[in-house]
Amino acid sequence: MSDDLIGKVEDTRLADALGERYLAYALSTIMSRSLPDVRDGLKPVHRRLIYAMHQLRLDPASGFKKCARIVGDVMGKYHPHGDASIYDAMVRLAQEFAARYPLVDGQGNFGNIDGDNAAAMRYTEARLTEIATTLLAGIDDDAVDFRPTYDGEESEPLVLPGGFPNLLANGAAGIAVGMATSIPPHNAGEVCAAAIHLIANPDATTADLLAHMPGPDFPTGGVLMEEPAALVQAYETGRGGFRVRAKWEVERAKHGTWSIVITEIPYQVQKSRLIEQVAQLLEDKKLPLLGDIRDESAENVRIVLEPKTRGVEPDVLMATMFRATALESRFPLNMNVLTADRTPRVLSLREVLRQWLDHRQEVLVRRSKHRLTAIERRLEILEGFLAVYLNLDEVIRIIRYEDEPKAELIKAFSLSEVQAEAILNMRLRSLRKLEELEIRKEHANLTKERKEITTLLGSEAKQWQRIGAELENIRQKFGSGALGDRRTELGTVTEEIVVSTEAFVEREAITVILSDKGWVRAMKGHGIDVESLKFKDGDRLRLMVQCETTDKLCLFATNGRAYTLRAADLPRGRGDGQPVRLLAELTNEDDVAALFIWREGLRYLVASTAGRGFLVKSEDLLAEKRTGKTVLNVKPGEEAKLCVAAEGDHVAVVGENKRMLIFPLEQVPEMQRGQGVILQKYKDGGLGDLKIFRAADGLTWRLGEKTRTETDLRTWLGDRAQAGKLPPNGFPRSGRFA
Repeated sequence: MSDDLIGKVEDTRLADALGERYLAYALSTIMSRSLPDVRDGLKPVHRRLIYAMHQLRLDPASGFKKCARIVGDVMGKYHPHGDASIYDAMVRLAQEFAARYPLVDGQGNFGNIDGDNAAAMRYTEARLTEIATTLLAGIDDDAVDFRPTYDGEESEPLVLPGGFPNLLANGAAGIAVGMATSIPPHNAGEVCAAAIHLIANPDATTADLLAHMPGPDFPTGGVLMEEPAALVQAYETGRGGFRVRAKWEVERAKHGTWSIVITEIPYQVQKSRLIEQVAQLLEDKKLPLLGDIRDESAENVRIVLEPKTRGVEPDVLMATMFRATALESRFPLNMNVLTADRTPRVLSLREVLRQWLDHRQEVLVRRSKHRLTAIERRLEILEGFLAVYLNLDEVIRIIRYEDEPKAELIKAFSLSEVQAEAILNMRLRSLRKLEELEIRKEHANLTKERKEITTLLGSEAKQWQRIGAELENIRQKFGSGALGDRRTELGTVTEEIVVSTEAFVEREAITVILSDKGWVRAMKGHGIDVESLKFKDGDRLRLMVQCETTDKLCLFATNGRAYTLRAADLPRGRGDGQPVRLLAELTNEDDVAALFIWREGLRYLVASTAGRGFLVKSEDLLAEKRTGKTVLNVKPGEEAKLCVAAEGDHVAVVGENKRMLIFPLEQVPEMQRGQGVILQKYKDGGLGDLKIFRAADGLTWRLGEKTRTETDLRTWLGDRAQAGKLPPNGFPRSGRFA
C-alpha cells in the first residue's frame, strides 16, 4: 500500500457502498456457486470434484481412494470452501436415488432413500464412473479453456468437454440471489435422440423434440401425470412443473381382503418422512379411508397401505392419499442456467440442446486441431528418420567424426532443428530394417489421418455427422440396460376422482372458540358456559361459533383475504387450542376480522376501515388452499374490518366520527374482488360498525342487557357515500350495534 493512501478516508453514501458489495456477492453466487453451465451441466464444485478425481487418476478401471483425500485435494487446490459442503456435493453425485446417472462410484455408506446421512468421509471411498470419463473426454487435448486457480498455483477448466448430456440427464437445482434453477433428470438415451433429431432438423419445434424425449425420468421412478400440452408449454418457455405420483398396485389376499403396495415414490421424497406424515395424518383422523401403513422395504421400496374396510375402492383410497400426502408431489421446472457466454438466462428445451451441441462442435474442432498439430509434429520427425535410412552410412559418419554433427546433418540433408535433434537422440537398435518398415507404416497412417482431419475441419456437414455418430454411440451405451431404461412411467391424465371427506366425518355438534390473541379450538356440544372457559394469561374470549363437524367455516382476515377452515380439522379438547395462523397462512400483522359458518347461496357485505365495500357471493369466499384468496383489496394503512351477511334491504353505517348513515342495500354493487365503493364519507377517522336490516322491522341495537329499536329512520336515510348525521339518542357510546 502506498504511503499516500494510509489514513485516507473517502465519504461514500451507505446505500452505494452496500449496493456495490451486495452486487459483488450476488454475482459471485450466481456465477460461481448456484447455477449450472449449459455446456456440461455442472456447478463449479461438481466440476472441480470431477477434475480433481481425474488428476488423481481415479478412473473406473483404477482402485478407490478415500473421500477425505479427494475432498482435501479439491479444497486445497480448487475450491476454497468448507470440506462438509464439498463432501455433500460428492455424496449426491454418488447416490443412485439422487442422481439419475451417478458421476461418482462410491464404496461404503453413502446414505439412503430414508434420508439417512452418508458415513464420514474418512470411512468412504470413491472413483469416477464411466459417464464422468465421458464428460472429461478431450480435457487433455486442448478441448476447453483453463484458468488459474484461486491461489494461482494450479489451473482448472472453465468447463468440461461435456460428451454426455449431463444438464438434462442429471438435472440441477440451486438458489442464487434473485434467481433460482430447477431442472429435473431425463433419460440420456432420449436426450441424445432429441439432439440427433435437432442436428438433422435445425428448425425442429419443441413438440418435435418431445416426441423423442417425452418428459422427465426420475431415478426413483414414479408416474408422470401431465397433459401433453402442458409439457410442451413448460419446455417451450423453460418454466413450469411436473406432477409425479407414487407407483402402486393392489395385492389381493384371502376372504376378499386386499392391500395396496407402493413400489416407487416421487423424486426427492424421503421414505421415512413420508411414512411419518401418513402416520400423523392417521392419528389426526384426516385419512378416514386408511386403516394402517407398514414399511416392508429392503433393497427396494415396499410400503403397504391397508384400507379401513374392504368395501373401499382402491382408486378412491389412493385419490385421498395423493391429495393429502407426498405420494403425489410437484417438481418445478426452471431452466435458468449460465449460457455459453456466462450469462444467466432461462432457456427453452431447444435452446439448451442447441447450446450443448454448439459446445460439442467447438470441442470437436479444438480436439481435431490439437490432433492435427501433433500429427504434423510427428510426421516431421518420421520424415527425418526416413532420411536417415536412405543415407544411413553418411549419417553415422557425420555423427562419429564431425565436431558439430547437428549442424552438419541439417546442412547435408536439409533437415529441420526438430528432425536433427530426433536423429541424434535415436537409439542404435532403431536402425534395424524392421524398424524402418514400422516407421514407413506409421508415416502412411498418420498421413491418411491428417487428410481426414483436414477434410473434417473444412466441412461443417462432416463435423455434425461426426457429432451425430458420437451421440448415437452414447445413446447405445447409456440409453438401455439397467442404468439406461426409462424408470418414470408416462401416466394418462384421467378425470380426478372426487372424494368427499365430509361423508366420512361423524356429524357432531361443536362450539368453535376463538380467543382475543388468535387461539382457536373446538369443544363438544352447544350451550358452553362462557364462565367455565379458560385461556392463557392475558388472553380472553373473542367469539364463539356454534356449528357441526361437517360444516365449513369462513375466516375473513384484516388483509382482505378469505380462508376456509373445516370444523372437523380444528383442535379438540379443553386445552388452549392452536394458533389460527397455523390453520390459515396469516402473517403476524394480520388478524381475524370475522369467523362464521359458510353457507351456499348467501351474500355478504365486506368493508374496509376506509369505509369502502361491496357485496360478494358466499361461493366467492370459498378458498381451496391454506393461503386463502384475496377478496377485498386494501391500500397501505388500511385494513379489512367487516364481513356481514346481507340479510335485509338497508345498510346502516356508523363512522368513528359518531355519524350514522342509512341507505338502500341495492346501492352497493356485487363484485368478486376489488376495493369496492364508498359506503360513507369521512373527514376524520374511518368505519366504526355496519349493520344490514329490513327497514320495515326498524333498526335494532344492543344497549347493555337490553335491545332498542328505532322505526323512524327518515333523519338518517340518504344515499351511499354521504357523511350521515348523529345517531339517535340511546345509541351505544362504543359506536357499535352489538
